[in-house]
Amino acid sequence: MEIKYYFDYNATTPTDPRVVDEMMPYFFETFHNPSSFYRKAGEARHAVEQAREKAAKLINAEPREIFFTAGGTESDNLAIQGTASKLKEKGNHIITSTIEHPAVLEACKFLEKKGFEITYLPVDKNGFVNPGDLKKNIKDTTILVTIMHANNEIGTIQPLKQLIEIAHEKGVFFHTDAVQAVGKIPVDVKDLDLDMLSFSSHKIYGPKGMGVFYKKHKVKIDPLIFGGGHEKGLRSGTENVTGIVGLGKAAELALAEMEEEEKRIRPIRDRLQKAIIETIPESFVNGDTEDKLYNTLNVSIKYIEGESILAMLDGEGMALSSGSACSSKSLDPSHVLLALGLKHEDAHGSLRISLGKYNTEEDADRLLEVLPPIVERLRSISPFWDKK
Repeated sequence: MEIKYYFDYNATTPTDPRVVDEMMPYFFETFHNPSSFYRKAGEARHAVEQAREKAAKLINAEPREIFFTAGGTESDNLAIQGTASKLKEKGNHIITSTIEHPAVLEACKFLEKKGFEITYLPVDKNGFVNPGDLKKNIKDTTILVTIMHANNEIGTIQPLKQLIEIAHEKGVFFHTDAVQAVGKIPVDVKDLDLDMLSFSSHKIYGPKGMGVFYKKHKVKIDPLIFGGGHEKGLRSGTENVTGIVGLGKAAELALAEMEEEEKRIRPIRDRLQKAIIETIPESFVNGDTEDKLYNTLNVSIKYIEGESILAMLDGEGMALSSGSACSSKSLDPSHVLLALGLKHEDAHGSLRISLGKYNTEEDADRLLEVLPPIVERLRSISPFWDKK
């Protein structure tokens, strides 16, 4: 069935038609290698540098601090593994949190196999890292703290400035996976005093396969990919000019339209949050109800499985998720929800609604129309609901 109602913007966004229009000339007219020396190649190089300026402006960075990658996952790995490689003589200890994206957690697990020590900070029931926990876990061998800005499943926004100050007091670099934050909320790397940051094109209505790695100019790390010395030697490989141009346009639009999008989307999210809890018994919000991304709502509906709800909503032409898209093929419950202290069965019954620029009040009306009867139908055949 055709998807008529899309509620999975935290997984990916459709490419904005204005972004596609900006990209088109670089498929055929100015397709040239920006490292070549003729005029058309110079035009391609100019387009790359213009996009770099737009990406920098979105997070208030300097263009020289912006490096293009293949996505948020590569950017996260570059920050974590690049720092580990560069500073391994200084120390082998890295601090992260239990609710990070797999791009961070798996990179840390890889480094554990290489002899690094990783501390996984717990979170409270709303998904917040306790700054005091960070402070007491930093030691002389700590070389990096990597904690996400906003969580992809529950939307919790971390007290990043406070966490960064704690790390810097001890002379430790701080990286944040800001894939879900950039483009939705203002992110100012200078105000935060961030050392490194990752964000992704396909979360801000740009093309897939493009990401940004921000690195404060004075921070030195080792590259992961070697070759012709592209991206100032930090990320070799012929530049994806078309994708970079698209990312730049998406960044420009995100900066210009961010405030208006929040004003439009937040009321829809708040209405869904209130109505679902009021109309579906034994349901509750996961994460904080206020201090989170304005587009994100994660609810647990007890006594049924989220996958069953998703399947029936799919039959109504609706796309949502249960847990994060990167782990959707796993039958294990969300590691994020378990970290909040949820029981396995309640974590299995989770539903993530993430809104975006093409959602309307009518979309919310339709979801609120079909969701309660679906829950009622599934509970009618649930042995757990019967026993209640």
